[in-house]
Amino acid sequence: MIGTMPPVLVLGATGIVGRGIVRAAVEAGVPVIAVARDPVGLAELAARHADAELLTLTGSVADDAASAALAERLRALQRPLGGVIVAVAGPTARGRLLDQPSDVLCAQLQRDVQPHLAAARQLLPLLSQAGRGAGYVLIGGPGSVLPWAGYAHRSVGAAALRMVAAALHDEALPLGVRVQMLSVDSPVCADAARRSQCTQWPTAVEIGRQALALLARRDEAQAVVRCGSSPGLSHARVENRPVASSQGPDSDATASCGSWLQDARALLQSLLPPSSPRQESHP
Repeated sequence: MIGTMPPVLVLGATGIVGRGIVRAAVEAGVPVIAVARDPVGLAELAARHADAELLTLTGSVADDAASAALAERLRALQRPLGGVIVAVAGPTARGRLLDQPSDVLCAQLQRDVQPHLAAARQLLPLLSQAGRGAGYVLIGGPGSVLPWAGYAHRSVGAAALRMVAAALHDEALPLGVRVQMLSVDSPVCADAARRSQCTQWPTAVEIGRQALALLARRDEAQAVVRCGSSPGLSHARVENRPVASSQGPDSDATASCGSWLQDARALLQSLLPPSSPRQESHP
């Protein structure tokens, strides 16, 4: 049951999706350890959920050293984790692959993949040591099957992260940890603007509920699960084959929501914390 979970660790807790995950956990009565690089954002998060069992940690998973330091701090808490939800993303390059130097793609891959791998290398053993069969959920974005025009670098990064998630899924099974990606293939709708946006778009809280449901379901072991617009995991779609097109959330949503380029920008921005342009966006 979700309500009886040990604390859930949320990486990227000050981003739009991260805040939705924290809120979903608080509403379900799940203790939360929220991690991000932004201390101001963490303070605002703590104030918003002042009555909840919420612990905030300023930390990073930008590389192996930062992730190791975070893992040590988590061990020092001496609190077993009920699972980990990772909602991090870096800034993205725009434009065609052919129009930019190759090192732009290398930098994009480093921003998109390295934090996830660095975090998993430290946190999967931590979950395994708890011996609870815990889950580890990565929040993925669009463009990982077919490229988003104008965001080719991000598509390559998303495809690489998808493969990392699949590989981690297989490699973590002997550790007794379930690694899954919750693939969000449509823009994320801010709750306040729900009426003026497509009803097919999930809110950040709905994404959080589905991520928590993945942690709670011990019989669910697919590497990639496509996020649906309903808060119930029964409405998420288990992905056993590539989607027909990544040039929009789906054919009906594309027809009713206008430009898919705007949709892509909305989702990419939803994964970034509200920070100045100089700040990095991963925790």
